[in-house]
Amino acid sequence: MSSYLEALRPRLSEIDYRKLRAIANPEVHRFVAEAADLCNPKRIFVCSNSAEDVAYIRRKAIETGEEKPLKAHGHTVHFDGVYDQGRDRRVTKYLVPKGDTLSKVLNQIDRDEGLAEIRSLLKNSMEGRTMIVLFVSLGPPNSVFTVLGMQCTDSWYVAHSETILFRPGYEVFRRSGSGRDFLRVLHSAGKLDKNMVSMEHEKKRIYIDYAENIIYSVNTQYAGNSVGFKKLAFRLAIRKANQEGWLAEHMMIMGVHGPGGRKTYFAGAFPSACGKTSTAMLPGETILGDDIAYIRNINSVARAVNVECGIFGILQGINPKDDPLLFEVLNSPGEIIFSNVLVKDGKPYWLGMGCDLPEDGVNYTGYWWEGKTDENGNRIPPAHKNARYTVPLRALKNCDPELDNPLGVELGGIMYGGRDSKAYVPVQQSFSWEHGVIAYGASLETETTFATVDKEGIPEINMMSIQDFISIPLGQNIRHLLDFGKKLKKPPIIFGVNYFLRDLETGEYLNAPRDKHVWVKWMELRVHNEAEAIKTPTGYVPKYEDLRRLFRQVLGKDYPKRDYIKQFTIRVPENLAKIDRVKKFYKEKVSDTPIELFKILDQQRRRLVQARKRFGDYISPEKFEK
Repeated sequence: MSSYLEALRPRLSEIDYRKLRAIANPEVHRFVAEAADLCNPKRIFVCSNSAEDVAYIRRKAIETGEEKPLKAHGHTVHFDGVYDQGRDRRVTKYLVPKGDTLSKVLNQIDRDEGLAEIRSLLKNSMEGRTMIVLFVSLGPPNSVFTVLGMQCTDSWYVAHSETILFRPGYEVFRRSGSGRDFLRVLHSAGKLDKNMVSMEHEKKRIYIDYAENIIYSVNTQYAGNSVGFKKLAFRLAIRKANQEGWLAEHMMIMGVHGPGGRKTYFAGAFPSACGKTSTAMLPGETILGDDIAYIRNINSVARAVNVECGIFGILQGINPKDDPLLFEVLNSPGEIIFSNVLVKDGKPYWLGMGCDLPEDGVNYTGYWWEGKTDENGNRIPPAHKNARYTVPLRALKNCDPELDNPLGVELGGIMYGGRDSKAYVPVQQSFSWEHGVIAYGASLETETTFATVDKEGIPEINMMSIQDFISIPLGQNIRHLLDFGKKLKKPPIIFGVNYFLRDLETGEYLNAPRDKHVWVKWMELRVHNEAEAIKTPTGYVPKYEDLRRLFRQVLGKDYPKRDYIKQFTIRVPENLAKIDRVKKFYKEKVSDTPIELFKILDQQRRRLVQARKRFGDYISPEKFEK
């Protein structure tokens, strides 16, 4: 018996002691022992992922008041504090050892200083409480993709969320022996008020210690800050993937049905609240993942898995018209955690759900009524814009049957998309893997949304949609992606998508929410060379006749030529300005930018300038056909 297990024994029941002892890895025992010594819990519960243990976690989440039951069977609601409603960039930092450097755009702190601060905040933070020890398998267990993780937390809500979102890992740990590497998370909700909400928001800290593969999180419950294997450990996986030659990406994975009964798999990178889940949930297609993908070169083919087996999704805008499958699940019995919604008579309500909302109820601010204002006099909405749901993927009728395939699925295409109101067309195909990585991925520009605790609507570069999560130099990540594609027999085709293009005069969106289904169907045809395209300075765009046919087939509606012209006009001034912003960002913020980035962007600039000389500033796609 290890000295760590001996030290832990007073806090463990005999059953929990046996569960922990069954794992032969001494590093597991050490992590638990050091977490317990620091946080000082009254007892430790070890989750073996048995049905009984999972049911116990769910029951404790309700008994403690971290979650409250709703009217529908299996539904519960959790509220985060007023100041804990999104990923908090300000207090999420990398712990950087002396002598090491990260890109300037990454929030960071000296490792020694950061460790001292976070440990002081975690000291005795679990006094009188239970520390829950969880084991997860990121990706299908017993697979070449598998990455193991364990989390210690004092939040039953966080533990409950993890049992929904991630595959069970206890048995994999138990069978793995003593030398298996794993990612670690230590979280405490900190001091709680009478509503079981973290109260010391000014002491919220989320620190990533990549030197030891540990995430520290304290004084927060919002899942994006506390469920360690969402975006937090994703940062560590990106670093691991870069070192080992594979990809960890902020991507959904979906199966798109094409002619003759075939199915083509696409991955797609979108910043939060930019259409990732709604694309993956398109009716008639299948969803394999909505958030994080691992991609490996297997026999010179790019194959991908979903890291998770559940969804932590944004509720705003989910309604019977735009998201019928999700709406049906959210209104059916089954295990679902709602967060930061409005609750009235045991039913959850959210913004944009397609019905009138109650005039009063309970939300994240307590009792709410129409017209209630905050301390600054601003009207408080009935539900938060970033209200969320947590649900198992298997609850969805359109869950892809390959979800747990240990070899993953072959990718035919990759999408990069953000909120670009002025420049890029709704869908375009890159000229090559390198052009796609640079012009659509590294140049991904988006407007900030309510999913982060910052001002909304601020344009910013969000490279590959992982800029908030990357733990290696940005240029190194671009180089890694470029090299990954070069080793594949047939790299996935890269597409750029933009659901948020606006009319330059009226400011109105030029796309309806469901139009994205047509763009996806066109991409599927392009992967198989079954649709033509027009070559423009920024990429290949669809021909009108193909889109008119697809709009009729997919959405059952006409597609006027005037809409096509508006959507696919190449806006030269806006595209040139975009290139300038991207180049400025990489020159000023990224010291190790690959020369290929500037080369490919300069080529795109030359194409745009030449096209402007021939056709002017705003060029109809039809001009390029002649």
